[in-house]
Amino acid sequence: MKALFRGIRYVLAGFVLLVVGYVLAGIGGSLIPANADWREPDTGITIYIHDNGVHTGIVLPRRNALADWSDLVRPDHLGDRRYASDHLLFGWGDRTFYLETPTWGDLRPSTAIAALFGSDASLVHVDHIAAPAAADDLRPVRITPSQYRHIASAIRAQFALDEAGASQPVPGYGPADIFYEAHGRYTAFRTCNEWTGAILRNAGVRIGAWTPFNFSVMRWFETPAG
Repeated sequence: MKALFRGIRYVLAGFVLLVVGYVLAGIGGSLIPANADWREPDTGITIYIHDNGVHTGIVLPRRNALADWSDLVRPDHLGDRRYASDHLLFGWGDRTFYLETPTWGDLRPSTAIAALFGSDASLVHVDHIAAPAAADDLRPVRITPSQYRHIASAIRAQFALDEAGASQPVPGYGPADIFYEAHGRYTAFRTCNEWTGAILRNAGVRIGAWTPFNFSVMRWFETPAG
């Protein structure tokens, strides 16, 4: 029995060290800048980086001269099409984690452990937002048209389409949001927040080299004054 308890203690200690190491690596990775020389252009397109305390995402206009989401994100996908708005908040993540964990208060140990092992079942989450305004949880960043096209194209590529080439909606949390079947494998290294960071990083925006946590993303964008 003593050997059994000793073995259990070693396993638990190893797990704790693994978690602590992961958190420290996530913090460290978020402090190393990618695209360190990039600065916001004097003119361009303003997008927003959103944080709900768990998941981060990117807010884009629903339609402009550079990208139109009308074919993938349609008002009739919502429970009430009156909630369709002029801006869309895009996020990506593990299907189970997304559907079962809208807030940290909803997190269950089984969901967290499953997420650590990864999953091929992922979703794009889209919230309809009317006239976004800068706030602590919604931080603006100005980018060039080329960067905007790159971001829009990268997000579009995440949608898993059916045989007819249409997006596949899944009911959301409320009347103004919707999920869509997505491509991509979720892992502890490619989290919903790292997805946000990678989209921005690959477009040339200055952000951390690895951003697995929500604060890893948000620290790179200024909190609006006042």
